[in-house]
This record gives sequence, C-alpha cells and structure tokens, in this order.
Amino acid sequence: MISAHLLIVYMAALFVVYAVPGPDMALLMQTSIARGARTGFATAGGLGLARATHVTLSACGMAALLRSAPWLYEVVRYGGAVYLGWIAVQIFRSPVFALPANAAASVESQPLRAAFVKGLLTNLLNPKALLFCSVLLPQFVRPEAGPVALQMVELGVVLVAIGACFDATYAIGAARISSWMRAHPLAQTVQRWTFSAALIGFALRLSLD
Repeated sequence: MISAHLLIVYMAALFVVYAVPGPDMALLMQTSIARGARTGFATAGGLGLARATHVTLSACGMAALLRSAPWLYEVVRYGGAVYLGWIAVQIFRSPVFALPANAAASVESQPLRAAFVKGLLTNLLNPKALLFCSVLLPQFVRPEAGPVALQMVELGVVLVAIGACFDATYAIGAARISSWMRAHPLAQTVQRWTFSAALIGFALRLSLD
C-alpha cells in the first residue's frame, strides 16, 4: 500500500494537472454548454475510460514501446492532432442554439454514444497522456511497500477518480450557464470560436512538439 504522505503528494500533483486547460477540458465544457450536463457526463465517461486505458497500457509497457518506436508515436500523435482539428471544425460549424427553454430537453435527449466516443478518442489519441502516466505513476511506486501491480492499480484508481471529479465539476458548471448563453447569440458565437481556436491550438501543439 502507498503511504498516506506519498498519496497526498500524488493527489496534489493530479489536482494541478487537471486544473490546467487542455483539449479534454475544452471538449467537455463545449459539449456541456451546447447539449447539457447529461451529454457532458457521457463525454466525461469516455475521458475516464481513456485514462484508465492509459494507466493500463503504461503498466504494461506500452509507453516504453512508443518511446522506442518513434514512427508509432508519430502515427498516434498526428492522428490525435487531426482528430482534434476535426472536432474544432465541427464546433465552429455548429449552429447557434438559441432555443426556447422547453426545447432544451430535446437537445439533451440526443444519443449519448457519440459524446462518449468523442471523449474516449480525444484522450486516447493523445500519446502525451500515455507518456504522462508512464512518467508520473512510477515515481510514486515503492517496491518495499508491497506488490508493484497493486500500487499501480491504486494510483490508477486515484487518477481516474480525481479526473472524474474535475470532469463532473466542469460539466455541471458549463451546463448551468447554457441557459444564459441561449439568450445571447453573440456570446455563443464567441464561445464557439474560443473553443474551436483552443482545440486547433492543442492540435498544432500536439503535432509540432
């Protein structure tokens, strides 16, 4: 088992990471503003599964394979950049959602699978998320503290749980301002341009770094 002191330091590091704006946050907030908290939670579910996958792959040595096979890292990196760019274009082209209050339910009742998959792929196609797990988690593993596999599981559960808490906060907060934005089409336009530009920026950063 991981010591309480080490666990607190690990959680503090995760709080800092999740508080920094990134493609996950941009996608989640845009989705929640446009389609409500329910769809935002579906996106958060996809993000959570992707993070759990990254932790598992990191424990299995996939990150080391990416580092030793530059071409594979490049394929994943450029694929992720293209996907983020595609999402940015979709957001930019989305219509203004100036809907009456009683029509909000129809937007929120749209299929959630697409939102889940979008969240999953946004994080899964980011090789830096996998490399982050492979760099961060081993720093908090102590062989003398017990089975390494059990410690990796514990660290992974904490990572996914804290991420889910942040995602839920972002989704609920963004959804609460959606009613105000429905009454202000100009604000919606600024919001769409802002999130589109942010995702394009993240895509360029991913492809150029």
